[in-house]
Amino acid sequence: MTQTEAKELAGKRALEFVKDGMAVGLGTGTTATLFIKALGEKVKQGLSIRCIASSDASHDLAVQLGIPITTFEETPTLDLVIDGADEVAPGLALIKGGGGAMLREKIVISSAREYIVVADSTKVVAHLGKFPLPVEVIKMAMPIVSRRLEVLGLNPGQRHHPDGSAYITDEGNFILDCACGEIKDPTKTAEDIRHIVGVVEHGLFLGMATLALIAGENGVQELRP
Repeated sequence: MTQTEAKELAGKRALEFVKDGMAVGLGTGTTATLFIKALGEKVKQGLSIRCIASSDASHDLAVQLGIPITTFEETPTLDLVIDGADEVAPGLALIKGGGGAMLREKIVISSAREYIVVADSTKVVAHLGKFPLPVEVIKMAMPIVSRRLEVLGLNPGQRHHPDGSAYITDEGNFILDCACGEIKDPTKTAEDIRHIVGVVEHGLFLGMATLALIAGENGVQELRP
């Protein structure tokens, strides 16, 4: 089974949790994109839902597929969010933000009654930190935040596109990817980063996921906190 096939399998399993009348949050990234495409097929078959996306890319894809879109003014509480993760550790501690949308992802997840992670088995780790930890930063504050992250031993580096241009989030901010290695105390690390003025958001998602659907050679495994 390829990684893409595993992601598709996890996404199809997640569809079983989406019911008529639900308000659903749509994630960002490769796994979330596959889920959104599968969800679009269900909508074509008659599934009645309304959705809020966590990025411009996911929003545009949903619109193209005919998935009804709502807003937080109209729908302040979501029933369910389906989104991927870059790392899944015990207790469903996560690193997210490889797709650059962790700010909107946290907003969407925080509004939902349930957050289901969909991922392939390569994303499951014993400890967070092998995947670089993203930190979204106000442009003006980049030098200050970078130095303070260095003091914390998090080894930040600015994210760029393949052509060398700076990566800009949907909110117009920069991203620092921290090659911090094993994060021994994710809660403390999250708190330390949060206290740096100029940080908009970070990629540690702790105590937010209610279920993870992890797909691999043996099918889909359910993990809970």
